[in-house]
Amino acid sequence: MDRIEELRKALEKNPNNPLGLYGLALELYKAGKYEESIVEFKKYLNLYEDQGAAYRTLAQCYLNLGDIENAIESYERGIEKALKFNHPTMAQEFKEEIERLKQML
Repeated sequence: MDRIEELRKALEKNPNNPLGLYGLALELYKAGKYEESIVEFKKYLNLYEDQGAAYRTLAQCYLNLGDIENAIESYERGIEKALKFNHPTMAQEFKEEIERLKQML
């Protein structure tokens, strides 16, 4: 059984496990299953107040699908959380990514 299947099975028992949802979203991202990854990241972020890192990967999912607007929005939400949890370097990194992406619009 592969990692994605293992995580799906574990989530059947505990569907609101933040670590399981994050792990599944990340594995789907690594496998290039961006639409599925977005669904799982959204579930995770609805349940758990992430410090910002999940927003980076969510933005990358959107970018890989060519959806620059949603990628920017994900980075913007990530900046809010990064600042809330005192991660100024992450917030700055996201701001720079947004500027880069806006040039692509």
